Amino acid sequence: MAPAQQSPIGRILPRHATTAVTEALEDTRVVLINGARQCGKSTLVAKIGGQLGAEWRSLDRATTRQAATFDPTEFVAGADRLVIDEVQRVPELLLAIKETVDADPRPGRFLLTGSARVLGLRGLPDALPGRMETIELWPLSQGEIDELPDAFVDAAFALGPRLHHTSTERRSDYIDRLTRGGFPEAVARTARRRERFLDSYVADLINRDVIQLSEIERGPEMRTLTRLVAARSGQLLVPGTLGNELGLPQPTVKRYLGLLEEVFLIKRIPAWSRNLSSRAIATPKVAMVDSGIAANLLGLDADSLRQPAGPLGPLLEGFVAMELARQLTWSQQRAELYHYRTKDQVEVDIVLENRRGQVVAIDVKAASTVKGEDFRGLRHLADRLGDDLQIGIVLYTGQQTLPFGPRFRAIPISALWETPQP
Repeated sequence: MAPAQQSPIGRILPRHATTAVTEALEDTRVVLINGARQCGKSTLVAKIGGQLGAEWRSLDRATTRQAATFDPTEFVAGADRLVIDEVQRVPELLLAIKETVDADPRPGRFLLTGSARVLGLRGLPDALPGRMETIELWPLSQGEIDELPDAFVDAAFALGPRLHHTSTERRSDYIDRLTRGGFPEAVARTARRRERFLDSYVADLINRDVIQLSEIERGPEMRTLTRLVAARSGQLLVPGTLGNELGLPQPTVKRYLGLLEEVFLIKRIPAWSRNLSSRAIATPKVAMVDSGIAANLLGLDADSLRQPAGPLGPLLEGFVAMELARQLTWSQQRAELYHYRTKDQVEVDIVLENRRGQVVAIDVKAASTVKGEDFRGLRHLADRLGDDLQIGIVLYTGQQTLPFGPRFRAIPISALWETPQP
């Protein structure tokens, strides 16, 4: 078993996904932890696998990868419990695993990690339906970094307007968090050393994973596209516009965006409508999975974002959206993340809807004061949703929770990670 490595923060940080993984191993034959490179997957599975006495095999190692490619069936045979790191490197293993667990259906046989959306790989045969549970692992959340509850989603649905939070964080603190991002290797570094890490991370991801997945030869265009997407963090994602800027046909841009999503560099946030208005648009928004990468790609550090004219708003919206996306992988509420915008430019930055049709609507404001007009989009949505709207929230950089009507609150952004389970 590979040893769990110490985080540069000085300790191995507890991950909220640990409970989900251990529970899945108790009743599911194969568990896949899928997520970005360097987000802590190997450390997590090394810890869990070590407790289970599982054998460890990493497909990042050339010899191990060659053995898996030569005879996938033999590679997975015999081991009582097996951890396979970076399984997307030899996707043929999935059929061999299927045969093995069909013959021996005991739960917890295989714990896999992947740095691409494994089941979306082109040409992959029928894999493991009904036999495998997939758990997404993102870069560290703010709550994981500070060992705080990260229970805002559950509290917002359970408490509605009774949700209350007082913060000690200021605008400058949020900027520091945003530029730091959540990759364990980046969190404890100085700003200059973090920039070097993030530069190398994106370059390696494109040169190795993206090009390997797609067999493309346009690395420079991919790097330019990544910067253009970072500049649109929290904004609508229109492939045609990006294609015009790059001089590439729209189908090529769509394919490239799909690849960036497959390797967990970007996340598309779908539009939400529920047919409330024929004027609602269907264009998704985009966010970089890690806010530190987004800022670094744009050459923005904490000092530049602190300037009055600094482009903080869209980056802060992307930062908030991804903190919520992380929480949705472990929250008790099974909810989905959307945005809402009409052709009349009425918009709500984030819409969370659970399976009962209840909605938490959120706007993000990069300011320490809030006005009544900041709730315009939230009130528009409330008029159409009625009792289905649990609460409309403006998350802002101030320090107090303030009421703006029976179901509307201005709440400090730090409520995202400091709010306990209700």
